[in-house]
Amino acid sequence: MNGKLLSIQNELRKLGNKKIAEHSQRFFRTGEGGYGEGDRFLGVRVPVLRKLARKYQGVSIEEASRLLKSQFHEERLLSLLMLINIFKKTNEEDKELIYTLYLNNTKFINNWDIVDCSAEHIVGAYLRERNKQPIYNLAVSKSLWERRISIMSTFHFIKNNEFIESLKVSEILLHDKEDLIHKAVGWMLREIGKLNIRAEEGFLKKHYKAMPRTMLRYAIKKFPEERRKKYLRLGR
Repeated sequence: MNGKLLSIQNELRKLGNKKIAEHSQRFFRTGEGGYGEGDRFLGVRVPVLRKLARKYQGVSIEEASRLLKSQFHEERLLSLLMLINIFKKTNEEDKELIYTLYLNNTKFINNWDIVDCSAEHIVGAYLRERNKQPIYNLAVSKSLWERRISIMSTFHFIKNNEFIESLKVSEILLHDKEDLIHKAVGWMLREIGKLNIRAEEGFLKKHYKAMPRTMLRYAIKKFPEERRKKYLRLGR
């Protein structure tokens, strides 16, 4: 490993906090049977990682990608924050390289915070003006995290007032068994509603009876109280 990566890792370890690490291991369900089983933490908060990503913005794609395979959660997250910074400023060839790298390493993008901070900025941003089929392939994956990447990548489209992919992926994931998918879908539906309430309500009127309770609650969280209670009362 080169000197720059060693410097980054050494700095992370100096910034680490044992109490924060212990809390994170409980919060992210790292125990046996949890969705983050076996994950390890150094105890570094996300705002600190974002500062480090800016500090080391001169790293190469190769250097950043090597951290993605780390056993430590914060190093994987930092890797993606650095890759996002590169992606935003680089040429189309390198954007494709980062996008491909991302999809080839989803086994390391393996917790909801890592997915949520990165999917829209890499997968969504790359595919916005391209064929969207990779998003639908992810939506039917056996991997919980690939399915979450699918719906969270559409956040980029939503922010550009494009809702079709989000709504189609939401339909695919409507009967998903994982609570973390229910929350993500409900969140994206709520974000659509902030920009176009008719688009969200069109989906809800068609599907609210079949939506898992958590998904429905997340989707209607910002609705006026009476309308929210009505959906909850009539939903399953």
